[in-house]
Amino acid sequence: MLKEVLARFEQREATSVMARVTLERAIDPAWVDQMFEDHRQRQYPRELLFSTVVELITLVSLGLRPSLHAAAKRAEQLPVSVAALYEKVKRTEPAVMRALVSGSAQRLAPVVDAMEPETSLPGWQLRVLDGNHLPASDKRLGALRGQRAAALPGHTLVVYDPDATLVTDIVPCEDAHASERSVAAVLVEGSGAGELWIGDRNFCTLALMQGWHDAQANFIVREHTKHPRVLCEHQWVACGSVETGQVREQLIDLAEGQTPWRRIELQLTAPTEDGDTVIRLWSNLPAQVSAQRIAEVYRKRWKIEGMFQRLEAVLNSEIRSFGHPRAALLGFAAAVLAYNVLSVLKRSIEHVHRDTAPDLDVSTYYLATEISAAYHGMLVALPPELWASWADAKPSAIARRLLELARHVNPKHVSTHKRGPKQRAAKAYVDHATASAHVSTARVLKQARSQRP
Repeated sequence: MLKEVLARFEQREATSVMARVTLERAIDPAWVDQMFEDHRQRQYPRELLFSTVVELITLVSLGLRPSLHAAAKRAEQLPVSVAALYEKVKRTEPAVMRALVSGSAQRLAPVVDAMEPETSLPGWQLRVLDGNHLPASDKRLGALRGQRAAALPGHTLVVYDPDATLVTDIVPCEDAHASERSVAAVLVEGSGAGELWIGDRNFCTLALMQGWHDAQANFIVREHTKHPRVLCEHQWVACGSVETGQVREQLIDLAEGQTPWRRIELQLTAPTEDGDTVIRLWSNLPAQVSAQRIAEVYRKRWKIEGMFQRLEAVLNSEIRSFGHPRAALLGFAAAVLAYNVLSVLKRSIEHVHRDTAPDLDVSTYYLATEISAAYHGMLVALPPELWASWADAKPSAIARRLLELARHVNPKHVSTHKRGPKQRAAKAYVDHATASAHVSTARVLKQARSQRP
């Protein structure tokens, strides 16, 4: 009987089955609880396991529950009160959040590798670095109720792999006014050979770039106006062109006896949104990687912006009711987990249908909508023990299973809808009386129809 029910879900709601299999791999309760035990500092588990907290808040991030309170009320065997659950959430330590995201990404990476992802620069693992600042939260905490200024719960430094389309690491910071550069020092300590770090001008500091260089890692960082002092600048050499403009480069010396770094200049054909016509990049990549290739690889940095946009628009990454910094940061970390799960599903569907639909671009929004439509019913119809085997299954077996299920997904149901860029029309100034007036939509439409030729 269970096999028949499972077969019906596989045929008609394959995305929900794929999500359950991937979630079992990404946040296996046994692994989550062991990770918590290895990285906790002052917290300790008593009645409430950390795996239960992660499961509930991930349901909120995926949109399967409207709030943590609603998720807790629907939990069948929550061993503590809702108040105790919130206390646990707001005391989750940043080290635990980081280990949760990085460890989960390590569990999913072999599954992605089994699907043969493309490599932007063979021989290097790309690591795009950028920060995400959470918006102002509701002022539910007693200490915030007298504040007129916006209450910012913190920010997170995010490391993104554009080839695997996975967030591989995060560094949560409770102080919203703390510098991203100081937080990035933690990531430099863990870098190593074979990694290529890509960052915007905010990370163009000698401490960060020299740290990557000393760790035998490589970097491509956009030049800041107040960049580190250069001892010697060599002559510029023209290097041809790329899709976005003309490229030239020069060698720069920053320290006596150290191998010179490279400065690549891109003269843009069209200015950026900020009006920049020239982009300069610093890199310590070897000469075998051309300046044009460095300029092209740097464009991968913009993929992290798209990832942040999907976190905000599709996933519930900004839970404004979480006023406590650690609670808000845990909510963002759970949204990152959910994004990684959806990213694996997106890759699976595109991989299976690439022969019949080579230009298929799966929409994260429609994918999440498909999952939420049947996920609740599937959990009711099928027992939890049916999924437990996927937690420790071989990555190749999980990849095969996801690809089998992806064949039952109709690409039209989850594909994006392409449109042209929005045209920004400048609004003319009007007085206050005109701006605050109102009109009847029905009358305006009727008048417009009467004026048609």
